[in-house]
Amino acid sequence: MVWLNGNRMSLVVVGVVAAMVLGVGSVRADFVFGEPKNLGPTVHSGMSGFRPCISADGLEIYFESLTQSSGWDIWVCTRATTDDEWSKPKNLGELANIGQMDSCPSLSADGLELYFNSQMGDPGWGDLWVMRRATKSDPWGPAEKLGPPVNSTKDESAPSISADGLELYFSFWDRNLPGDDPVQGFYVTRRETTDAPWGEPVSLGPVINSWPNQWEPEISSDGLLLLWSDYNSRQADPRPGGLGLTDIWYSRRATKDGPWSEPVNLGPPVNTAYIQTGPALSADGSTLYFSSSPSGSTYASTIWQAPILPVVDLNGDGIVDAADMSIMIEHWGEDYSLCDIGPMPWGDGIVDVQDLIVLAEHLFEEVPPIQ
Repeated sequence: MVWLNGNRMSLVVVGVVAAMVLGVGSVRADFVFGEPKNLGPTVHSGMSGFRPCISADGLEIYFESLTQSSGWDIWVCTRATTDDEWSKPKNLGELANIGQMDSCPSLSADGLELYFNSQMGDPGWGDLWVMRRATKSDPWGPAEKLGPPVNSTKDESAPSISADGLELYFSFWDRNLPGDDPVQGFYVTRRETTDAPWGEPVSLGPVINSWPNQWEPEISSDGLLLLWSDYNSRQADPRPGGLGLTDIWYSRRATKDGPWSEPVNLGPPVNTAYIQTGPALSADGSTLYFSSSPSGSTYASTIWQAPILPVVDLNGDGIVDAADMSIMIEHWGEDYSLCDIGPMPWGDGIVDVQDLIVLAEHLFEEVPPIQ
């Protein structure tokens, strides 16, 4: 038996009975993206918008923008509730915008640390920095460079702080290598507590770092999904499986200690033939934020959001019913991605009551076919 909203529902029993009499349908992806929506003219206020970062409570969104007056700076929009409209953007000021290019903000789950990268001088090597504040209502303090072993003589950029504050993912460029493009990979540095120093960075390995030009890693709040963007504009050929100049990709793992899966292109409607970059996830995993330039011009990018939807019609017959429940029960306790749809849309590595809860919320709904 499963308890939902205070009412006892015999969903497991129904599922077991259905599994005895119904067959298993064809396997499909376990989450999809809804139609993207632009954040609107107030957020952009005549500016471009790149590489958004949404706070865990959904009330702040940080991003970078290029303006004639201030160059590449970090800005923030706020709202009183998640049902309200965003405010006009506010420049974070000289405490954050310290170099020739200040970009790629990443906010800690408690809202008290803001990581970003800054480029200074020639040839513009990037370093990772952090700003802190005592409470979310206090002003930000001055930026501090992370220093070694995270920052080095190479180029570190695009940080993404984990929800527990103990892991920091980032891009690493080695501009000293020959060729037109630097070789880039994703690394992670860890610390024992949020007061401890960062450890030696470790590569995410050849499965993730399988393409020489990729950027902007974003780790989900549960640590099981990694998104990033590739970069094809100076490549003779696009990345295999790519759709446009720059695409967003993802990889999953069953546990935080498990191996990463082969990268997957997000596909339409998020990716197009042009430029999509800077993926960011809401804390509950329900929304993807990203920057997009439908015109193909990098400097015309604006910020968009798209819902992330679990696939609950497991056999694709157009309705969520006992047939879908039987598929889930048949794979109970397994690492089976089709049925692994909770608590996040991409699952948690096992088919269990979390997935049954998600399925139950959509029981008897008619579901349009996935294109």
